[in-house]
Amino acid sequence: MRRALHQLCRIPPSSLQQRVCGVATIAASPRGKFSMIEDNDLSAFEKILGKNNVLTEDLDPYNTDFLHIYKGENFEYCFVFISLILYLCCSSKCVLLPTSSEEVSAILRHCYSRNLAVVPQSGNTGLVGGSVPVYDESGNTGLVGGSVPVYDEVVLSLKKLNKNFQFDPHTGSVECDAGLILEEASNRLAPEGYTMPWDTGSKGSCLLGGNVATGVGGARMLRYGSLHNHITGLKVVLADKKGSVVNFGSKMRKDNTNLHIHHLFIGSEGQLGVVTGISMCAVPKPSCVQVAMLGVGTYSGCRDVLQLARLYLGEILSAFEFIDGASMRCLDENKKLRSVLTSNPPYNVLVETMGSNEAHDKEKMDSFLKEALNRGLAVDGVQAANAQEAAYMWKLRNILPIAAMPDGFLCEHDIALPLEYFYEIAEKLRERLGSMATRVISFGHMAEGDNHINISAKKYSNEFMAKIYPFLCEWTVEHGGSISAEHGIGQERRTYAKIGKGYEVDLARQLKKQFDPKCILSPYKMIEAL
Repeated sequence: MRRALHQLCRIPPSSLQQRVCGVATIAASPRGKFSMIEDNDLSAFEKILGKNNVLTEDLDPYNTDFLHIYKGENFEYCFVFISLILYLCCSSKCVLLPTSSEEVSAILRHCYSRNLAVVPQSGNTGLVGGSVPVYDESGNTGLVGGSVPVYDEVVLSLKKLNKNFQFDPHTGSVECDAGLILEEASNRLAPEGYTMPWDTGSKGSCLLGGNVATGVGGARMLRYGSLHNHITGLKVVLADKKGSVVNFGSKMRKDNTNLHIHHLFIGSEGQLGVVTGISMCAVPKPSCVQVAMLGVGTYSGCRDVLQLARLYLGEILSAFEFIDGASMRCLDENKKLRSVLTSNPPYNVLVETMGSNEAHDKEKMDSFLKEALNRGLAVDGVQAANAQEAAYMWKLRNILPIAAMPDGFLCEHDIALPLEYFYEIAEKLRERLGSMATRVISFGHMAEGDNHINISAKKYSNEFMAKIYPFLCEWTVEHGGSISAEHGIGQERRTYAKIGKGYEVDLARQLKKQFDPKCILSPYKMIEAL
């Protein structure tokens, strides 16, 4: 029986589900030649962590098992015994909750010796791994799978690694554990007049270690830059024979004593090592924030408004968000949220400033808005009069990732393109899909060329997906873009990650082998094992 289950586990779960159930799934690689977890392993983990931090029951929140993903009408056409087999073979049987780097080290030493595959997991709010989204109205989002097991990997959850938090108000330096929630970190900094330099819709549940592993971007990247600007050092536990605990970089902003290896772990999706500690720089919390929404008649006009915003708002410009008319209609039809602009323009941009002098900032925003209207770049515009109005404008933008879900099947994308091609891809997809798509909506962080393209249909079909892939990925790369702007590769985009790339793919695999000799960390995700 054990051998039969082991052989069954080697079949990609996506293949088994498609053959028997006929449902939409992500193609996974065959199971690697890793050991299966046994009672002796559980005993070893309990000796390291204690029984309370070794979970073997109620693991649904950590797994992408069949019963958790596929609900509703797709499940009606599946046999119950198949769902049971998938649950037994294609989900983790064990979740570990370490509270220190030393415990992580002991876990990885054991997994290395036993050749057990491991998936490091933070807040499980990533957007690139699974086929079913998990959302709530507060903006917490997740397409589970980038940080979840594909087969029966051990889940290494960092959510209890959150005790250490040190802040120097004189320098703005922060040293903390990787399991700290982003919003909690910001709340701890607020009394000192500081805040975190990045912000996400899932800030109430995502962990800092996961932010680092995915190289999170967010709406305020325009103002503060990427994580690479702020992370000065990382404590990482390697999946080698010793479970080596290594400090890459330091808490110093300036340190040229070695290669800046810690930058390799930003965006590595947990495949090089387990980040357990973070040294970084916080930023002063702005004392005044202004938000405005402008309606624009053409896409080229949006580019001109962005250029004008950079010139007129300069250093206080913190966000420039693009929302097309189809997105606004989707909000109205599916979420009963109306635009603040009565003219229903074909394109909308949300502009935000952050500063420390309200009179100065207001004057700059007023000048920008007047100039945009006087030049005819904007056809309509509204400035938020208070925090409530500003919050509503941001709600329109932040709820867009889930706005098309009521349509039925939702296919989400996060791509980056040069601005001259930024919106053309949405038009190409509408033309290509025709009536097969319920809607194609485009929104995103336009200043960085980050376009979120969401495509909905009444239901999944192979014909529908064949119209999208590989066309979308190939077109994006051919026009100088990236198929993953900020959400990562995970399981979802692994098939297409090599498009347009050459030796750099092999080099990444060699680097993984150096840090993770047996390739036991997230073996079915972004970087393929050698």
